Amino acid sequence: METQNYLKDISDIKNMMSRSSRFISLSGLSGILAGIYALIGAVAAYFQIQKFEELSYTENQYISDDTYTTLFFNLIGIALLVLFAAVVTGFILTLRKAKKQNEKIWNPVSKRLLANFAIPLIAGGLFCVVLIQYNIAGLVAPATLLFYGLALVNASKFTIGDIKYLGLVNILISLIATQFIGYGLYFWSLGFGILHIIYGAILYNKYDR
Repeated sequence: METQNYLKDISDIKNMMSRSSRFISLSGLSGILAGIYALIGAVAAYFQIQKFEELSYTENQYISDDTYTTLFFNLIGIALLVLFAAVVTGFILTLRKAKKQNEKIWNPVSKRLLANFAIPLIAGGLFCVVLIQYNIAGLVAPATLLFYGLALVNASKFTIGDIKYLGLVNILISLIATQFIGYGLYFWSLGFGILHIIYGAILYNKYDR
């Protein structure tokens, strides 16, 4: 009996130390929904690109600069809408999970998590702007996957460790994508869509349930 109590005390202490050093209220369901949003966005972007290509191959059809600009801003709009939906959904579900666990969503650990995640992500976003500036748009997809993967690995020490593996796989996919310029949308769908759904399902079954 004393041994069981001793082991229980050790387990409680271990859980307390884990909660004090890691933000563990991330929701697996939010990962699944983020992946679904990404796939929907990829399909919308695909149809935008197809519409543009059909127009460009039409005989004697002149493609104006305004048409290129419209396509570019449509794709940016789709990406921002997907990002907004994923962030809002993730915040709501994480807040709900944190309340169930009696954990504050805004604490020193979550601040460090956000900072370590944001630094590579912001740097990657600025780098992609430079790529577009110099008309190297073919590397935008690999670059976004690369910096997103680095952000996940960098933030994993402040949250659930499984996120590190999602980051590593995204880094690997980004490097493969550099050898298939022109297929960025498919790699985006894999990295931000399918992988998020798989990761979210694993996280949900392992922690949320």
